[in-house]
Amino acid sequence: MTTSAISFVVGGTPTRADIPALCDELAEVLRGRDGGVVVCDVSLARPDVVTIEALARLRVTARRHGWRLVVSGAGAGLLELTDLLGLTDALFQPARQPEQREQAGSVEEVVDPRDPSA
Repeated sequence: MTTSAISFVVGGTPTRADIPALCDELAEVLRGRDGGVVVCDVSLARPDVVTIEALARLRVTARRHGWRLVVSGAGAGLLELTDLLGLTDALFQPARQPEQREQAGSVEEVVDPRDPSA
């Protein structure tokens, strides 16, 4: 199974006024295509709150079109600011969620009868 990937660049210092145009540009690229992954390159973006807002809005735009947005090229400043705002998990999700796995064969769980949760 092959997943489509599209590159999208956010560079410079986007302003709040630029965000709708960025989202419209991404929507135009995605319109009419089957879902996949948008790799959003922010290596040239200036790390500020507006850049983080733009990424959040771009993620929503991608999701509305059936795509997933993955951020690449984030520098330390952008990562620290995102962490400070509590948005790291929302914006920098891993590309794939790990699958839940069953216990390995021949491994048995031992229950301690003295354990009150048993």
